Amino acid sequence: MSDATEQSGPMLAADGRPLKASLNRALRRQKLRALMLIAPLLIFVLVTFIAPIADMLFRSIENQIVSDTLPRTTADLADWDSETGELPPPETFEALYKDIFIATERKLHTRLGSRLNYELTGVSSLFRKSGRKVEDMGEVYQDQFEDLNDFWKKGENWSQMMGSDDWNAAMAAWDDRSDTPQPVFEPRSGMAQMLPETTEMYLTFADFVQNEDEDNLAKEDPWAIVYSALYTDLGNGADVSGYTGPGSRELQEAEATAGEFEFVDYPAAFEDIDEDWLDIEVWQTIQIYSPEFTSGYFLNAIDMKKGLDGAEMRPENEQLYIKLFIRTLIMSLVITGSCILLGYPVAWILANLPARTANLLMILVLLPFWTSLLVRTSAWKVMLQQQGVINDTLVWLGVVADDSRLALINNQTGTIIAMTHILLPFMILPLYSVMKTIPPSYLRAAKSLGATNWTAFWRVYFPQSVPGIGAGSILVFILAIGYYITPELVGGTTGTFISNRIAYHISSSLNWGLAAALGGILLAVVLGLYWAYDRIVGIDNVKLGG
Repeated sequence: MSDATEQSGPMLAADGRPLKASLNRALRRQKLRALMLIAPLLIFVLVTFIAPIADMLFRSIENQIVSDTLPRTTADLADWDSETGELPPPETFEALYKDIFIATERKLHTRLGSRLNYELTGVSSLFRKSGRKVEDMGEVYQDQFEDLNDFWKKGENWSQMMGSDDWNAAMAAWDDRSDTPQPVFEPRSGMAQMLPETTEMYLTFADFVQNEDEDNLAKEDPWAIVYSALYTDLGNGADVSGYTGPGSRELQEAEATAGEFEFVDYPAAFEDIDEDWLDIEVWQTIQIYSPEFTSGYFLNAIDMKKGLDGAEMRPENEQLYIKLFIRTLIMSLVITGSCILLGYPVAWILANLPARTANLLMILVLLPFWTSLLVRTSAWKVMLQQQGVINDTLVWLGVVADDSRLALINNQTGTIIAMTHILLPFMILPLYSVMKTIPPSYLRAAKSLGATNWTAFWRVYFPQSVPGIGAGSILVFILAIGYYITPELVGGTTGTFISNRIAYHISSSLNWGLAAALGGILLAVVLGLYWAYDRIVGIDNVKLGG
């Protein structure tokens, strides 16, 4: 009975474990070893390929620069109805003054202007001009406080009044010549409740001085905007009668006198800087692009823009990218077709020649790879120009008249010729590898059954070479659709691709968001065509030989 019971139990491995569990453990170890072997390559691909692409695609929707640089202004504009045709209220202009002042100190206003200039021409210069002159608004109050009492002229007085006693003591003991960081600013207890605007601005000023300028905060004179904030607090009825700390007498004096100060009319002050600040379209642009994420880049990439009522087409004279996408697709297809027409006979000859001769001729096919792409493209530029080799030869042969030379460069013709030459080897090699696997006996058998040379080729040989055509076409088309060096040199204005605009926005205009959107759309188009090819032809039918 015991023997029968043991036989009916689970089968055991040599170490006494159940055989199934032992096999699963061995399989897990095998998979783990395989994963460890490919881990370096996987990490390399993720870090150098996947992560940069993901980061670049994120830039096509990222828009934090507007809300981060103009936090107060964008918050006010969220409640502004731009469809009324009226400008925002004076409070929004005051918020804009604060935001631009701080952005100017941090040198962010020009970046913001460049970002908004992509949507409305002229905004970049508007922000640059405002950054240079916005400090004048704060100096109106600064001059009046300093004229009232010399106390307000010294940064030491401000730091003692705004900072806590502990922080002031720590700053007094700190040696600015040492390597130890200065104590982090700590506002005086109750100051934020008594003077909220002043405390907020002084905290921003303190953070900038200590962390970005790395200067001694206790001795640094405050920004002009701190004086503006103090005037705002006193004008809003701040009660400073209970304050007994440093500067209490001067603060109470200022409270009693601030009502007589000359005040700044912020809308008029911005109008003095530039009349464009009274253009409602500027404010509408800021409002539209206030969210942290935007579809604006993708809309621009298809010749549209964000309007008050949603997406709308750009004027016809500003439409560019859809034409470029269509041109890129058509010319890539033409280049692919040219490579098939030129590459198929060459591959057939190489596949049917003796191996020794075919190998020698294959060197001629591979020879262009030994020459720089830039050199090959420049050579075509020399050959295709109106006084170049090709036109001179045609004139010498009498094909064209000397005064009617062909325009073969700086147009689509030049791009197609040069790129066909450059991409031709990528068509020949897959065709050759597939044709090499087709037995010659198939053609002989077809002819022995009465087929003509053409019938034998078309009915027997060509269908077997289609997988090579498919592989070469995919390779050439994908390479062609993303080329930008050759079209840039020989394409002129009518022979450039969408990739040339992507390169321009990355290296020249620095509009990386639009470049990322254009690249994302191009990637989606390629994947869509690849999917359509797979549905129609079948990617399983594509091979490189074997």
